[in-house]
Amino acid sequence: MSVNLSKGQAISLEKKDGATLTAVRMGLGWQAAKRRGLFGSRTREIDLDASAVLFAGSQPVDVVFFRHLVSDDGSVRHTGDNLVGGVGQGGDDEAILVDLQRVPVHVDQIVFTVNSFTGQTFQEVQNAFCRLVDETNGQELARYTLDGGGDYTAQIMAKVHRAASGWTMTALGTPANGRTFQDLMPAIQQHL
Repeated sequence: MSVNLSKGQAISLEKKDGATLTAVRMGLGWQAAKRRGLFGSRTREIDLDASAVLFAGSQPVDVVFFRHLVSDDGSVRHTGDNLVGGVGQGGDDEAILVDLQRVPVHVDQIVFTVNSFTGQTFQEVQNAFCRLVDETNGQELARYTLDGGGDYTAQIMAKVHRAASGWTMTALGTPANGRTFQDLMPAIQQHL
């Protein structure tokens, strides 16, 4: 059973049977919004990019994105860059896999972001979401929907962080502007 998250809502990533989650996938999906024109509706390709920034306290120690597909320790892996979206027809267009058991002990937070590399705003995107999936059985745990669009080019989606009882996910859903995760670092820092 999946939980639809609202901005700022947190969920524990502990399994119902008391076991801890060992591997998760943060999936990102989107479609270009149809635009009305003189000759009918048309769409424009939009290149959204998912990134994961690994933190030790407030210090970034690694990042996984389309130009660095695997974290230095191998615990976080990007499945590859999708340049147009909508390929999954409701499925994940890009995904980042996290082996929670292999994440180094000094890494206490992983922040997931999405940005429009080509610079289009989220007003030009529809059916966009990020979701967290238990990678061991494919069960969707949580989904955050990017609804309403907006005049911004990025979103700080969610963070997974260590808590006393294990890992927790918090939906952030904070709009930002930037074409890459580097552009978003000042906004990300506010959520650590």
